[in-house]
Amino acid sequence: MRNFISLKDVESVQDLVNEGIRQKQAPFAEQALGKNKTIGLIFFNQSLRTRLSTQKAAENLGMNVMIMNVGQDSWQLEMEDGVIMNGDKAEHVKEAAAVIGSYCDIIAVRAFAGLQNREADYRELVMEKFRQYAGVPIVNLESATRHPCQSLADLITIEECKKVARPKVVLTWLPHFKPLPQAVANSFCEWVNMTDYEFVITHPQGYELAPEFVGNAKVIYDQNEALAGADFVYGKNWSSYTHYGQVLTQDPSWMITKEKMDLTNNGLFMHCLPVRRNLKVTDEVLDNQSVVIQQAANREWSAQAVLKNILKDL
Repeated sequence: MRNFISLKDVESVQDLVNEGIRQKQAPFAEQALGKNKTIGLIFFNQSLRTRLSTQKAAENLGMNVMIMNVGQDSWQLEMEDGVIMNGDKAEHVKEAAAVIGSYCDIIAVRAFAGLQNREADYRELVMEKFRQYAGVPIVNLESATRHPCQSLADLITIEECKKVARPKVVLTWLPHFKPLPQAVANSFCEWVNMTDYEFVITHPQGYELAPEFVGNAKVIYDQNEALAGADFVYGKNWSSYTHYGQVLTQDPSWMITKEKMDLTNNGLFMHCLPVRRNLKVTDEVLDNQSVVIQQAANREWSAQAVLKNILKDL
């Protein structure tokens, strides 16, 4: 595997899930792979789980780790070509990515959607420019439209926790007071569509995701109907794709409660975190019927599976 930017870079989802589970069982068995190799973690946005899990995974594989917060630890970077750089961005990504690539064997990048211009966000400019100019493999630590390390950890968690061979997995929109990107929801859809799970998406009218991510999933606008018999309930807020970046409703009835979970097949609640308690999901569900900590812990093993596959091909 050369890059890990989207699902298109993955030969077999199931093999990568299995690799994550193997890495979890023997975290330090392949430290020779990363010896004398360096990974640069480049953050355009805040992070907790992504930063710590990726750093830990790289260190488990014997790598050196460098971390930089763009705009705080470095100059602001210009992404567009052919511009007159007379604004607040002092360095162009052409030079920055190439220089970072000269110091690092792998670069991992996190850059959120701006939620102002759908076409611009869905161009994935930051990831594409780093891929184009860095000269080394690129790992997506969340981009404008995808969060593949999270999705891989999600599938690892489902595989570990499922009680039936083909679980029913429901992705449900949750209320929130500000616009959030579609990246986690998009990515979860993309990855679950590569499995044989029964997959249902539920959300209010107007919150349809991009068709290329929805794929073969069944879309139901009645949350209670969608949750019936679910084995896993993945909660996430996202802003509108059609009315891009807008909050169309804050309907509190979409919050996940014990009563909602009682409709499921003793289902487990999942969320990528951070989660706003008693706005998106009640304390009762989060503390008693969720696997969010296991899910977050599996971020280490998803990152380690990805890095191992890249390192072995360097």
